[in-house]
Amino acid sequence: MAFRKLRMGMIGGGKDAFIGAVHRLALNMDGQIELVAGTLSVNPEIAVESGRLLFLDEDRIYTDYRIMLEKEAAMPADKRLDFITIVTPNYVHFDPALMALENGFNVVIEKPITFSLEEAIKLKNKVKETGLLLLLCHTYTGYPMVKQAKQLLKAGVLGRIRKVFVEYPQGWLSTFLEKTGQAQASWRTDPKKSGVAGSMGDIGTHAFNLAEYVTGLEVTEMCAQLNIVVEGRMLDDDGAVLLKFNSGATGVLMATQVAAGEENNIKIRVYGEKGGLEWKQEDANSLLVKWLDRPTEIYRAGSGYLNSFASHNCRTPAGHPEGYLEAFANLYRNFALTLTAKMNGEKPKDAWLDFPSMNEGIRGMAFIENVVKSGKSSEKWTKFEV
Repeated sequence: MAFRKLRMGMIGGGKDAFIGAVHRLALNMDGQIELVAGTLSVNPEIAVESGRLLFLDEDRIYTDYRIMLEKEAAMPADKRLDFITIVTPNYVHFDPALMALENGFNVVIEKPITFSLEEAIKLKNKVKETGLLLLLCHTYTGYPMVKQAKQLLKAGVLGRIRKVFVEYPQGWLSTFLEKTGQAQASWRTDPKKSGVAGSMGDIGTHAFNLAEYVTGLEVTEMCAQLNIVVEGRMLDDDGAVLLKFNSGATGVLMATQVAAGEENNIKIRVYGEKGGLEWKQEDANSLLVKWLDRPTEIYRAGSGYLNSFASHNCRTPAGHPEGYLEAFANLYRNFALTLTAKMNGEKPKDAWLDFPSMNEGIRGMAFIENVVKSGKSSEKWTKFEV
């Protein structure tokens, strides 16, 4: 029986990186994981300084992820890493993930999972070949009330789903920010580093994933319009997509980074025969269920009436706000619980297994490539192809 913390190595996420710090806060929240090694930057000086600031042992601070993976793979069992977390820009996802799997490490990876659908399919084959675990960090699936919504729809409380509206408005790229050298803007708007899509790849994938996760449906066709609003930008910063689902339901997805004044208010509304439900990140502890023939119900995080999937991911009693970091931590906790159970030869609980993985990664990359294809097409509808 392996009653110990899981040992993690990190690629990317040095001292000036936003998402690396978020990952470290999340993974530390439940005391199940310890960061013990890292290649924290492509800049050797920053990599070393970042490792020291995190109190890593000097011999486990690396300046090249390839060297780290080779050396860590050769470590004795009582020191060897259990998994690798990859928090680099999109174009540096596939190679370290593939090498980590080849060296026997489980993987946690930022979204979108790779630079292209072709890479994602290769990675899926490697995960299947090795039998290792992979967590894809679609954070919003970690919110308790999102899980409550999913289980309500799965139980059919609203009847047949008819309409899905999902939106992710941001305003931070309302100016030509990348021209100033701002790091987050620079790589996200560079097709060589971000891929074929801008806003649709960065936040549209979150909206798409949320729509499929909550409803349990799959998109089969789309009609997209992608825009470059800020003059001089190389990738889309705004767009909208009409959706058709495999059940016959239809929907609309909006993702924009030029909605001046907006922050990160991702929101989903789903309507069925009997009523609808609504969740938004700005009030993440609440889920509205609106009925055709009676008053609206408000489900609240931390309450005793929630389903087992939602309650498992609540950390405090009702009325105590839980947000982005807790949702992120839920992904890590469920991954860690599943991995530990697997290491102990035990069967993970269903609630532990409820985290995004390879299938969501493949669907996300297919969304990016299909939405770009649709945006360029003169045809009204584009088939969703994987």
